[in-house]
Amino acid sequence: MKIMVALDDSVYSERALEFVSQMRWPAGSTVVVLSVAQPIPAAFATPYEPTSIPAEVLEAQHVRLQETVARAEVILRESGLSTVGRVVDGDPRAALLEAAERERADLLVVGSHGRAGLAKLTLGSVSSHTVTHAPCSVLVVKGPRTPKPRHNPGGAS
Repeated sequence: MKIMVALDDSVYSERALEFVSQMRWPAGSTVVVLSVAQPIPAAFATPYEPTSIPAEVLEAQHVRLQETVARAEVILRESGLSTVGRVVDGDPRAALLEAAERERADLLVVGSHGRAGLAKLTLGSVSSHTVTHAPCSVLVVKGPRTPKPRHNPGGAS
């Protein structure tokens, strides 16, 4: 079985990694650890060259993501899994789908940021897009639930 786990710098992808490392997978399974270097918004570009991003900024992003992937590979190998690590460039939604297709993944595991409403509309949802368009099954690992405050109608504690 080929499992692809998508990672970024969030606690949500940490949960996805934790889930994959703790599951029992069929013998011979391989985990492809993938991280996507997103395009940097033009707001961070110089005013004289709005589409130009300093090479140092792009390189730092790649180094950080390669470290994330390498650390994940260590965790997964300690769990007895075979791994392959990749860092690719692009929009995470498109890049994940392309990588799942190219790698012939059987399962794509992503974390969910749990955004809703306007935040989901404006920031987009990688997990929602992936579930809808992936060429394979998708497992969305959600973060821990935050307890709702208890309603105390009597006012007594």
